[in-house]
Amino acid sequence: MPIIAPISRNERRQMKKIIQTTRDKNYARRLMALLMLHQGMSVSYVARTLCAARSSVNRWINWLTLYGLEGLKSLPAGRPATWNLTSLFPLLSFLVQHSPQQFGYLRSRWSLELFIIQIKELIKVKFSKSPFYRYLC
Repeated sequence: MPIIAPISRNERRQMKKIIQTTRDKNYARRLMALLMLHQGMSVSYVARTLCAARSSVNRWINWLTLYGLEGLKSLPAGRPATWNLTSLFPLLSFLVQHSPQQFGYLRSRWSLELFIIQIKELIKVKFSKSPFYRYLC
């Protein structure tokens, strides 16, 4: 009894091509596991061959069943950004239109630190300069 639903020939051909061309080797590994399962190999054998846990192979089967090939793609690494700084654009444009001297600073040009200090004073939101810098650059 097959573990996964039959995969069409075109889809298998597409999976093999993706395995050979993708730079994401984890994605390729998932596709190889599903091709091996399609050939009739057991979950335990596939897991041993690919050095993965059986639960991972079962999870990949579930992803293929629910979402198709798109569900097997890797997600971006890291935690998603929590700051949505698009609401600060009007404030930033306001600050850029004025000189820091108009806000009581001795400098004639804006720096990242001055932006952060002035934003903290105006909207009473505390955040560090590193996410602000990453967002602007």
